[in-house]
Amino acid sequence: MAKYSYAPLSIDETRRKAQQQGGSGGSDDHMVQERMPMCVGICVLLAIVYVLSRTGERDAIMDSHNVRSVPPPVPAPVDSAIPAGTAAVVPAATTVASVPAGTAAAKTTVMYDRGDSKGDNVWPKPQQATTTTTTTTPEVTPEVPVTTTTTTATTTPPPPAADCNCPTTPAASTENENDIMARLREKALANTPPHIIECAAASDGESQAACHLPTETRFAALGQKGATLWMTGCSGAGKTTIATALEDKLIKHYGKHVYRLDGDNLRTGLNRDLTFSEADRAESVRRTGELSTLFSDAGVITLVGLISPYRADRDAVRRRHEEQGIPFYEVFLDVPVEELKARDPKGQYARVESGELKHFTCIDDPYEAPLQPEITLRTHELKIEESAEILFRQLERDGILVGAPKVTPPGLPNPDGDEIVDLHVSDAERPAKIAEAATLPKVRMTDLELNWLQTIGEGWASPLKGFMREGTLLETLHFNSILVDPFNLTGNVDRLTSTTDFANFPEHPPPTRVSMSLPITLSCTSYTREMIERSNKNAVALVTQMGETVAILRNPEIYENRKEEIVTRMYGVIDMGHPYIEHIYKGGDYLIGGEVELLDRIKYNDGLDQWRLTATELLAEFQAKGADTVYAFQTRNPTHAGHAYLMRSAGEDLRSKGFQNPVLWLSPLGGWTKSDDVPLDVRVKQHEEVLAAGTTHPGGLDPATTVMAIWPAPMVYAGPTEVQFHAKSRRSAGASYFVVGRDPAGMKGSLDAVAHPDDDLYDGNHGRYVLQNSPGIGDMEMLSFVKVMYDITDNVMKIPDDSRPDDFISISGTKMRALARQGAVPCSPTDIPTDLLAANCIPSGFMVPKGWDGVVDYYKHADETDRFIPWSQPRYTPPADPATQFVGQLGWNSFELTSTQFTSWWHDIPMTPSSTSEPNIINFLVEIPKYMSAKMEVSKEHPINAIKQDMNKDGSPRYYTYGTPFFNYGLIPQTWEDPAIKSAEGHGGDNDPLDVMEFGSEPLPMGSINPCRVLGSLELIDEGETDHKVLCISLSDKDAANIHSMDDLERYKPGLLNILIDWLTRYKTSDGKSENALASNTPKTIDHTMQIIGETHERWKALCGLDGTPISSLDPSALTFGLDSPSCRGAAAPAAVVPPTTTTTAATTASTTSTVGDSDWNRE
Repeated sequence: MAKYSYAPLSIDETRRKAQQQGGSGGSDDHMVQERMPMCVGICVLLAIVYVLSRTGERDAIMDSHNVRSVPPPVPAPVDSAIPAGTAAVVPAATTVASVPAGTAAAKTTVMYDRGDSKGDNVWPKPQQATTTTTTTTPEVTPEVPVTTTTTTATTTPPPPAADCNCPTTPAASTENENDIMARLREKALANTPPHIIECAAASDGESQAACHLPTETRFAALGQKGATLWMTGCSGAGKTTIATALEDKLIKHYGKHVYRLDGDNLRTGLNRDLTFSEADRAESVRRTGELSTLFSDAGVITLVGLISPYRADRDAVRRRHEEQGIPFYEVFLDVPVEELKARDPKGQYARVESGELKHFTCIDDPYEAPLQPEITLRTHELKIEESAEILFRQLERDGILVGAPKVTPPGLPNPDGDEIVDLHVSDAERPAKIAEAATLPKVRMTDLELNWLQTIGEGWASPLKGFMREGTLLETLHFNSILVDPFNLTGNVDRLTSTTDFANFPEHPPPTRVSMSLPITLSCTSYTREMIERSNKNAVALVTQMGETVAILRNPEIYENRKEEIVTRMYGVIDMGHPYIEHIYKGGDYLIGGEVELLDRIKYNDGLDQWRLTATELLAEFQAKGADTVYAFQTRNPTHAGHAYLMRSAGEDLRSKGFQNPVLWLSPLGGWTKSDDVPLDVRVKQHEEVLAAGTTHPGGLDPATTVMAIWPAPMVYAGPTEVQFHAKSRRSAGASYFVVGRDPAGMKGSLDAVAHPDDDLYDGNHGRYVLQNSPGIGDMEMLSFVKVMYDITDNVMKIPDDSRPDDFISISGTKMRALARQGAVPCSPTDIPTDLLAANCIPSGFMVPKGWDGVVDYYKHADETDRFIPWSQPRYTPPADPATQFVGQLGWNSFELTSTQFTSWWHDIPMTPSSTSEPNIINFLVEIPKYMSAKMEVSKEHPINAIKQDMNKDGSPRYYTYGTPFFNYGLIPQTWEDPAIKSAEGHGGDNDPLDVMEFGSEPLPMGSINPCRVLGSLELIDEGETDHKVLCISLSDKDAANIHSMDDLERYKPGLLNILIDWLTRYKTSDGKSENALASNTPKTIDHTMQIIGETHERWKALCGLDGTPISSLDPSALTFGLDSPSCRGAAAPAAVVPPTTTTTAATTASTTSTVGDSDWNRE
């Protein structure tokens, strides 16, 4: 496309400046360029006047603009101006009347079929033109298709020329008015205007876009893109009818800006000066093409309906669109002529057949069919609605119906916010980001919050790029949607990533509302908030329960966790026993909002990661399968034949709408679920069998048209509120349709529910109703479940036939689970009993056989919780010392870590190392590495005192919930805080080895034995028990050489003591417990601490009988403390001998006083 430069000043201003400067260089050229358009215009005007002065038909010519009421204009006569023997080009399928040689040349009346968008614009019945005398000429073939009427033509010889010096009058032109106009127009169009006085901002050679609103901005504001659908085809093919149907749908149903251009609205204005000559027809197409280009550039979906029979004219319009970067669709209505004749809505084809009309396009005048049209509609094989739907789907597929740039494969929708969100750092950035994260304050995340982090980071919650800030949370709670401005139309592009401002509001609100129904938040305690605030950092590191740093959160916004408001707005029911409501109330008192960067892909290492695809990867998977649309089916249960029937039926429905390759997304829930839901691995493995069976079983699915991928978000069981998020998040990965059934995302109320204890919290019909009408759901469509039953006549699940109700049986979820628990086997295909439970059989067509076997296995062993994977929880290799071994899964009750060097962690490791002579050094056994919040401890009751996961009273794993531990935690072996030793306040020992808190810079491996320099200790009163915490620094730490006391520790780690005191006194408050107390906030001295260590070592000796204490004198609870280990009572030591001066029984120890500690300790 030619690019024009623009004069920065008007003509008058340029002339004035030139006169003021008095310069003459280049002025002549400038004057010529300035005046040339005016001269050309004058010449054209003179030519028109001259032509009109030479004809008596000017009135007819003027009237010929009304093409339906006057005969066509007369083209150039075929006379002696055409050399003898010259053949004119005659298009194929054109009938031309010949002129015999030696006869007079005939003036002709030419009739054209000039179709408009309605396909019926033809010349009216010809009227005879009468002339006078004839002239003999050689035989010629006319250049255009003609129907001739020969009459006598009368000529008057010109007067003799006078002898004078005046200019000779030009010879009479052989061109008629239309030919002259066409020639002049062609010449004018061939000239490039030297100047277009329009755009002062564009420099030399730049396009006009420099002064226009950017196309991307315009389209984003309009919510659609401009495009031209150029419908071409013979008269009666249906151009106007189909265009009208498409226009109706786009405007009424989708609110799009659409306009139709056809002969009716063009001939009455823009093209009223054009006749139906071949040149004028070409000009009509050109003008319409230019107009459609401008309309489409303005964001209008432009529907053009013209016969436009000549390929070259259409191709010129196409090129014009391509030059401007505007989508152009040539739509060929390919209908056989015989079908057109049969339709003939206005009788035109009948008139042609009778000979009344001549030169009718597609009959005896040419129509050049498109060679490679974008769309071909055989309208004789399609309903009007089907043809319109095909055009609609093409526009939808190519992203024309949305204003944003298309960021997804053709046919798949843009995610909310029109941006694909993928927050993983690049490989090149990762090392620097990891190093930065090590310096940041740590925020602990539960495994459930890790699910949410994955949901955000992989793009499932688009346009979110982090945990919700307060303003975003409020919009979500109150509107189930949020406002966004992704293209900065109103200056609000950063609103989701900026700190909430309650004092200032934007002048213009964001223009776009997108669905967001669920709060996606990260809670923290006051401890974590204070750690962030005192760090003076503008970012935090997100750390899992097992101490793995997985992400950085930028620009944290900390605000109050208004739990009651969140729960009431989110659920609309009162049920304190609801499992996710319990989770909300257990969260910290604050929430942290901010944008996240994932340091690496989140993996769970549970054998199911192959089915975990990011939203971006899923888009690529759908594209690889050639999907032109995707429909998602969410599963929370094993898939039976009824589900398979619904999924296949949905695909068939989509094909009936015109889709060629709809792809099913089988989408099992992968995040947190309540404890009685079917475990994730059971469901996924069952789905694998469904895909493996393919179409060979009624319960199978075709893997060629199905993609299985786990959806990562947690279930929150919020019914109508939650299902909106289920749908919108599937759209983020390419789904345009979401299959929704009864009571989506619902559950029965607990016994604590106020209105619906042990009954559905939500009406079963409300979820899908709300979903279909929810704000921000956009163009996503829902496919509803229908009730299906088992047909015993053919062993297939289907919609029941009311005419034979006895042939159908219902197999509810409750009945299926009962049959699985009973280990039901397949029924006979020809003899299915009415009472399946009594017969203990399952119909063979109900579920794929291997899938049923897996379901039976689960229900038989459902109580073995460690056997299954209930939901996506990370499986970690324990960060343990090499000289260890483990069984089970870290974080589960089955986990056990033991030493390969010692039998018992507690009894067989020496209290002090032999490798150093430095005083005040003890052996520190690491139970919990720094940053790990899983409460691991040496199990006293285990036969060899393995390190195990501490459990809550309800059997769930125990974690530090107050924050991320900033210390390595463990014990001093061969020590024991004897409950029989009481302080003056009556607090006995906690019955455990001495606890140690190490404050080095790095996490130490679990099960590692570390020489550690004692710095002091704190005496904690924990639920009425004395629990000393020995404070030390590992000799392997980089700062160990400089830290020999608590004062040294405070210098190297300022403020650590205050943080430690806060932690020890308040770390249980996040679990709903009361605060602990310290005997003193001042740490005990090193010497005093060493006395405590020595005292507890002596009590350990008594426990193990190494001082001669008989085992019979021990409290019965101590007999399970692994006392048979080699260094304890399992040693080949002499029988215990009680020295006469030592009291060993409980009775005599009551009067013995210990001097260890600030308080007097009494033996009981």
